[in-house]
Amino acid sequence: IKEKHNNDILVIADLSNCSYTSHGQCGTLIDGDVDNDSTIETLCKQGVILAESGVDIIAPSDMMDGRTLEIRKELDKNGFHKIPIFPYSVKYASSFYGPFRGAVSNSLDEGNRKTHQMSFKNSSEYLREIEQDINEGCDAVIIKPALSYLDIISKVKDRFSIPIIGYCVSGVYSMVKSASRENLIDEVDVTMEILFSIKRAGATAIITYNAFVCNWQCNYKIWMPALNIWIVRRRSPAHNREVQPNAVLQSVK
Repeated sequence: IKEKHNNDILVIADLSNCSYTSHGQCGTLIDGDVDNDSTIETLCKQGVILAESGVDIIAPSDMMDGRTLEIRKELDKNGFHKIPIFPYSVKYASSFYGPFRGAVSNSLDEGNRKTHQMSFKNSSEYLREIEQDINEGCDAVIIKPALSYLDIISKVKDRFSIPIIGYCVSGVYSMVKSASRENLIDEVDVTMEILFSIKRAGATAIITYNAFVCNWQCNYKIWMPALNIWIVRRRSPAHNREVQPNAVLQSVK
């Protein structure tokens, strides 16, 4: 990708073990549970390989404690001190990840990820997670899922001065798609309402599966240098109707 597009595209690499383990867990298992420290050792090696391959940003999604600092140290040691780290600082053990895990055949052989991902019942743990990643040198934070945790995005925005990336996950995308196929909702309208709600809560940028908003054939325009997002809606081809040309979702620096 970088050889073909060079600096015309920003490559953010998701860093985790789950796609490479036979058991589907996000790290090395010891006594049936993910071992934090040995997993971090693997993540550091992966991070350097990704940097050598040309990625612009590394985004650890594993939720191991202390991994931001160790990855930062390993990158610096290998001459990649300019590569930012955008950790998934707040990642909940959510059922909204189901469609993605099915698509990549990433089901667990046994157990769950609740030992290292966060409980959706807890509304204060985010504070410790964000503080730790900031203290370890992260350059932005990712909150996943975004839609069910708008309150957390808002709290982080109020408490911390750091870019916030909201991740609109596969479960949300699949629900919107399914309801749209049954003609229960307008897919474009609902998608834009979801994206605006994440932005309104305080997200600086948004990760979304709704790639159609980037498709020129759908008369959408997206601009994302330096994590500034512009999504301009012109026409909905599915309904062949004009919409307001100034419907713009713009993030702030």
